[in-house]
Amino acid sequence: MSDLERLADDVRSADTVVAFTGAGISAPSGVPTFRGDDGVWDKFDEGQFAYGRFQRDPEGFWTDRVELQREMFDGDFEPNAAHEALAAMGRDGDLEAILTQNTDGLHGEAAAASNETGGAETDEEATILELHGNSQRVRCTECGKRRDGDPIFERAADGELPPTCDCGGVFKPDVVLFGEQLPGAVIQRARSLARDSDVFLAIGSSLVVEPAASLPRLAASTGATVGIVNLESTPCDGIADIVYREDVTDALPRLRDLVLE
Repeated sequence: MSDLERLADDVRSADTVVAFTGAGISAPSGVPTFRGDDGVWDKFDEGQFAYGRFQRDPEGFWTDRVELQREMFDGDFEPNAAHEALAAMGRDGDLEAILTQNTDGLHGEAAAASNETGGAETDEEATILELHGNSQRVRCTECGKRRDGDPIFERAADGELPPTCDCGGVFKPDVVLFGEQLPGAVIQRARSLARDSDVFLAIGSSLVVEPAASLPRLAASTGATVGIVNLESTPCDGIADIVYREDVTDALPRLRDLVLE
């Protein structure tokens, strides 16, 4: 029996399966990574996107953020086969939640597309927790209102610096900036799901960024089967039950097919 077949057996028999995803699941869609060879931080000074700068210099922050947004998302990115496989597993009732470090919103797009196509015996959907927020949205720092980000970035690009809400508050990209804490309710929910999981899948993540990277260890400490699907080694390989070195766009569709057999 192959490692992937063993993992499929564990998923099939589990009550609660949780997936945790990083940049490696979106890279095949063309979304640039922040670090590594030709990463975004090779072209931009990450310190210019800290929360402290947003507070003291919102105009300059937004000037640079428009350029960063163009670099990151000036393309027609779509969910790939790995996103689609996880969305389908959620719709099948085989996946409880997706915890993602990514801010590209592709898991949500894949889930919406999966629900539109249907074809499953259940109409369930995995909970999606965007641990670091969503770059496609903005949030008003005064009233808390969230909006689609595209029109706001267009206003900023046209010279409205910083862009403001109807209430007069300044819009902020709806992401966790350097110097900000992850939302308490979100990380608490993520930790609860990790503790309660029977199978914890870590997919396309280097597992070095805390506190999210501690989630596989938390799952392992409570007895979950931990499976890592990643092309490179990670600091959590030693605590994993299964480590699978393969492109996620190949591995996850095959995993889903095996679960359904």
